[in-house]
Amino acid sequence: MQELVRPRRLAPGARVAVVSTSGPVPEERVQAGLDILRGWDLDAVAAPHVLDRHGEFGYLAGTDQDRAADLQNAWCDPAVDAVLVSRGGYGSQRVVDLLDWDALRAAGPKVLVGFSDVTVLHEAFAQRLGLATLHGPMAAAMDFLKNEQAQLHLRATLFAPETVRVITGPGSAAMVPGRARGVLLGGCLSLLASELGTPHARPGARGGLLCLEDVGEETYEVDRLLTQLLRARWLDGVRGVLLGSWENCSPYERLRPLLLDRLGGLGVPVVEEFGFGHCAGALTVPLGVMAELDAEAGTLTLDEPALR
Repeated sequence: MQELVRPRRLAPGARVAVVSTSGPVPEERVQAGLDILRGWDLDAVAAPHVLDRHGEFGYLAGTDQDRAADLQNAWCDPAVDAVLVSRGGYGSQRVVDLLDWDALRAAGPKVLVGFSDVTVLHEAFAQRLGLATLHGPMAAAMDFLKNEQAQLHLRATLFAPETVRVITGPGSAAMVPGRARGVLLGGCLSLLASELGTPHARPGARGGLLCLEDVGEETYEVDRLLTQLLRARWLDGVRGVLLGSWENCSPYERLRPLLLDRLGGLGVPVVEEFGFGHCAGALTVPLGVMAELDAEAGTLTLDEPALR
């Protein structure tokens, strides 16, 4: 697995667009996110349909066509340097096939930030554009709006990425000890499993350091998802695994034995509770960048800064 193209870092005055590719988000949360970004001396703007709600399917932020158009137009606007997704939920799978990938490629590399449902976009941007992206907090999500640690780590990654070359999981521990090198990939477990066999999914995690997290899944559901990846041979050749948060899943003392059962046999280092995903103070992790994992030290050392 090769490293992907890293976008340029942001500078004061850069324009960033906030889009809603998945679920609907309240206006006050979008405004609060814009205020934080503007406080970083960014020219933060909201896409036209960022506050929409689908008339029939209320879990979607407007129609598929409008959500796709907002992402497409923001990315292809030469004045926009980064696109931040407002929140997760569900819906990115319904827009990814509506995007004009030739036009996105022609617009050049830019910064994409999000997690959870945005895993679909991370995978597609890696496969179709060869672009590194940021698995980081949502611009209008409460775990970003109310958590200074999440804000500071994202800000450092965007403006001074050389200062966060070493990412340390604050509560991490080695589930399977060891060190490994590979290209970072992954995201939300349920989305990775759901993407198997689709046009924008990568064929597997071979040569990579795989980041996994999820929200609201019972132990048997996590078992099913991991077993699906194992049976599909998608985990063959993976170099190491980083486990993030499992918010609102089964109690961790019940979930942990299952994670060890399904991942311990891979013969690679596995670090748990690394502090990314659906959790307070979530770290920003660059996907598509070569790194070294030290499971016992709980550190991830990037070969190069996340952004150029």
